[in-house]
Amino acid sequence: MKYTNSLLTVAVVLLTSIMSAQEIIPETEVAQNTPTQTGKRQKIDGIVATVGDYIVLDSDIDKTLLELSAQGASVKDISRCQLLGKLLEDKLYAHQAIQDSIVVSDAQVNDKVNYQMTYMVEQLGTMDKVIKYFKKDNEEDLRTDLFEILKQNALTEEMQRKIVDEVEITPEEVRTFFKSIPKDELPVFGAEMEVAQIVVNPKVTQEEKQAVIDRLKGFKKEIEEGASFFSKAVLYSQDPGSRSNGGYYKMTRKTPFVKEFKDVAFSLSEGEISEPFETDFGFHIIYVEKIRGQELDLRHILLTPRISEESLNEARERITAIKKRIDDKEITFAEAARTLSDEKETRANGGTLINPKTQDTRFELTKMDPVLYGQVSNLKQNEVSNPIVDEDPSGKKSFKLMMVTNRYDEHTADYSLDYIRIKNLALKEKQIKRIGEWSEEKIKETYIKINGEYRDCAFANNWLKK
Repeated sequence: MKYTNSLLTVAVVLLTSIMSAQEIIPETEVAQNTPTQTGKRQKIDGIVATVGDYIVLDSDIDKTLLELSAQGASVKDISRCQLLGKLLEDKLYAHQAIQDSIVVSDAQVNDKVNYQMTYMVEQLGTMDKVIKYFKKDNEEDLRTDLFEILKQNALTEEMQRKIVDEVEITPEEVRTFFKSIPKDELPVFGAEMEVAQIVVNPKVTQEEKQAVIDRLKGFKKEIEEGASFFSKAVLYSQDPGSRSNGGYYKMTRKTPFVKEFKDVAFSLSEGEISEPFETDFGFHIIYVEKIRGQELDLRHILLTPRISEESLNEARERITAIKKRIDDKEITFAEAARTLSDEKETRANGGTLINPKTQDTRFELTKMDPVLYGQVSNLKQNEVSNPIVDEDPSGKKSFKLMMVTNRYDEHTADYSLDYIRIKNLALKEKQIKRIGEWSEEKIKETYIKINGEYRDCAFANNWLKK
């Protein structure tokens, strides 16, 4: 029987984690060299390290190697000591998250378990095959182990986020960072471009809007009567960023969501489901799962109304007319973007796009989104493209005009020209330093024991507390 690559990766990850998501067991159960029937001695799996309330087994290292190989990574230069060091870091994060009272709700983890189980059944065909594949006695045992795995992973992620979120950087620190780099070691940035766009969205009829609103109201009623919000989101939400995770987002008032979404989210009580409401993305309902001060755990379902062929044709004619006005010098591209574009995010600054990875206006050609690169790569500077039909992952169509407003050749980093990128590099260095300081501090405070041959490892962190 053949399995997909994605299932193999899931299987390896789960098998690796299932072995390590255990409570501490007595040291007497550490691996021993035991005689076999042939008279030879065979190494039995056992504990190689303990970090707080977590253990690492020798087989965890083997399975991590297998996981990396399954993902296409080269493992020939990776030592078992390095892999153990990474596993120890993950356990330290999870352990400290518990000490810091970071909460990952059981409901949130159970939703992830349900999604993962559903996915695996879809891939293998039946629950019995899934249980056999993961070498478990029954579904309950598999769910129990999977719950512990996903909870530990969530705790690790939350702890890492907490450490990094506390780090900020000042302009003076950025300047000092830049000056500390020797001239012959300054980074070289590849060829870049700045891009602007004008967007025309097809109009949605009131009848189509009402149909979506009624459907969301139906979902809300069913959920209030006992249906799973998670399942509804997985099956019906048109938000590709959260659909597979049951519509889940964690957010604060600083999270870069549209204002309408944040206003509704922060108006709800814990356990409450909103009425349908509209944003530029479509219509939503929100369920607030947990409130922690100014932070929310929420789920949402997004539906976008159907666009008629008549509306599509009207939008196509409108974008064509805008291009003609620009070509005839009746209006500049920037003026047209400010007054005629339907995209609020870029309208105010003449249609200029912001690189989501750097928060700068420049895009490095070798790192551009392939779709965007395909739309602009053949344009000369200040040349306006023909109308482009654009379709987002949810299936929503729009029409665009694109223009390359500036091109930059490959160059050595310049403080004034590349400030945003230099700031990001400086921040990353400060975050890494903070993580190192945090790890050093917590290693001293935490019960850690390394067993057997691994005590001879030259770890990057002071796991042996020498």
